[in-house]
Amino acid sequence: MTGLVYWLDMAGVIVFALSGVVLACRTRMDPFGMLVLAAVTAIGGGTLRDLVLGVRPVFWVTDPTYLWVILATVGLSVLGFHYIHRLSRGFLPVADAFGLALFTVIGAHKALTLEAPGVVAVLMGLLSGVAGGMTRDVLARRVPMVLRREIYATASIAGGVAFVGLEALSAPLGISIATGLGVTLGLRLSAIYWQLSLPVFAWVTVQPSQAPEVQAPGGQDDEAPPPTAPPPQRRAKARVRMITPGRARRGGKSR
Repeated sequence: MTGLVYWLDMAGVIVFALSGVVLACRTRMDPFGMLVLAAVTAIGGGTLRDLVLGVRPVFWVTDPTYLWVILATVGLSVLGFHYIHRLSRGFLPVADAFGLALFTVIGAHKALTLEAPGVVAVLMGLLSGVAGGMTRDVLARRVPMVLRREIYATASIAGGVAFVGLEALSAPLGISIATGLGVTLGLRLSAIYWQLSLPVFAWVTVQPSQAPEVQAPGGQDDEAPPPTAPPPQRRAKARVRMITPGRARRGGKSR
């Protein structure tokens, strides 16, 4: 099973490096820019995880194979630049979802092997999964996926909780890994396909309700009441409201 975890880690490096290459192509970066985005995406989260856990030196220093895998991924991408550039817009979120699932499980597993508490292991899985992508998006001058309304970090947390929970119950490592991968990947891909997102809280302007007009009693021949002064104009108020995902996508205004 140690070999399985290692190869899953390598698979995550390849997928995340490829997502960095795709974003670099779309933002018209040179080969060095592609290498930088691929590297920070592939090993950025794991580097921060090892620094937080106090692992010295970090994983890619003791095992330079990770660096060679990144270089090979970028090199093959440069040779096939024409095909990389023609990939659909949906490739990057899907590739990022696979990398998120792989690194979430790998990060949580490494924290547990270092005898970290379960809640720390879940957070280390989250850090491993989202930190590299956040750095990639910031360097490409994009809003990171984890800061958008999409279900992203929530999927990583759910997968980490599933993995750590099964490990606490002494389940076989293969079942724990498969469950953690399935939960994270299933939630993230479902969010991409059905455009699922969490509700957001925002300042909205609440317009004052209009008072209904009061008609005089009796028929039309009755004497009309004397005119009265118009009521004072009430000002609009700002309130914090929870906006549902559907309403947020439509851009509707609260009243």
